[in-house]
Amino acid sequence: MVAVINTGHSIRGIFMYNENKVSQGAAVCIGEGNYPIDIEKMSESFKLGVFLRQLQLNENVKRSAVHISLNFDRSDKDLSKEKLMQIASSYMEKIGFGAQPYLVYQHHDAGHPHLHIAAINVRADGSRINMHNIGRNQSETARKELEISFNLVRADSRKKQSPALINAIDAEKIKYGAIDSKRAIGSVLNAVIPHYKYTTLGELNAVLNLYNVKAERGKENSKMFQNKGLIYQILDENKKTVGVPIKASSFYSKPTLSRLEINFAASKTSRMINMKRTRNAVDLLLLKYPSITLSQLETRLANQGITAVVRKNEQGLIYGMTYIDHNTKCVFNGSSLGPEYAAKGLLQRLGHSSHSEKQYTVPDGTAQKHGSFISAGEVQRIIDEVLYAGTPSDYVPRELKNKRKKRKRKGQSDNN
Repeated sequence: MVAVINTGHSIRGIFMYNENKVSQGAAVCIGEGNYPIDIEKMSESFKLGVFLRQLQLNENVKRSAVHISLNFDRSDKDLSKEKLMQIASSYMEKIGFGAQPYLVYQHHDAGHPHLHIAAINVRADGSRINMHNIGRNQSETARKELEISFNLVRADSRKKQSPALINAIDAEKIKYGAIDSKRAIGSVLNAVIPHYKYTTLGELNAVLNLYNVKAERGKENSKMFQNKGLIYQILDENKKTVGVPIKASSFYSKPTLSRLEINFAASKTSRMINMKRTRNAVDLLLLKYPSITLSQLETRLANQGITAVVRKNEQGLIYGMTYIDHNTKCVFNGSSLGPEYAAKGLLQRLGHSSHSEKQYTVPDGTAQKHGSFISAGEVQRIIDEVLYAGTPSDYVPRELKNKRKKRKRKGQSDNN
């Protein structure tokens, strides 16, 4: 078992994260600790209200929200809801949270069984639970004891591995029945849908296509489309669908269109903060390499963890761009970043150039006129905007900083 403890400023945010998972069918609230009534009888507002009322006892505590995840090995057996609640309750007792109000959620959005626990560190008497080194000390001790008590796979016995990457589905194996299609597609959906931020089915497909999976609504005049149905299919090496399509509702996580639309709406705001990073990555590469080609741009973006998906028609003409930032897990259609990042605008920025002249689009959206030179000072200003994007609001560009006056040498006058 692996236990992870995070603290934050907002118990409301942690609570809503888990409740949204419940509404999406990706989680279930299986129990509580120190609540006055059974979980089945509590409304959403009542659950949150218990936390908020106790936090009012000590409003000086800034990081009062606690979010814990307990992660189990895939080979752990008999993890019933009753057993999971016993594990959660024992863990909370051992780390000093046994008397605290907490909610336990079982999530189904990953390839391994795991729990999320929402709690607060303000006691009923208003005192604060010390969180310093709680992960290294109390949590580690509790984890090892619980692994023995409940016969769980020990975290120490597992080989240390880098974070697992999603493996693209081998369409050839699918054809010959070496891999179960539903299980293979499901593993990709579980790794992509809950973790990436996307606002359209097209943006989601940009990620799924990397792993040979496609979500399809059917033709606009079809019954499936009109009823807001959704299917998932395997793609071959030519990105053509193969095998039998599988209804979204048949997967355990229920990644239906109605549930995806909830993700679409949430991602519109949650991904905004990361837009500048993707824009800056493109802008800086165009500034640094004036003669860069589209394929070279794709390669250099990939080195930064950003996949640039170039969409072409049957004639090979480019008509669309999508950017997938695997670091922030955000997907952006080119036009959502701005016209200069869409296919037409980007090709103009790449193609309208000579070795000495180039049209650039600067980060604030203003563009240099085609054919004009960019001065060294202007280039430095653009680079400063790119490099210092996202820095605190009190950042002062170096051009505006007061220059230090040279100290006069002893005996030197102003007239020298």
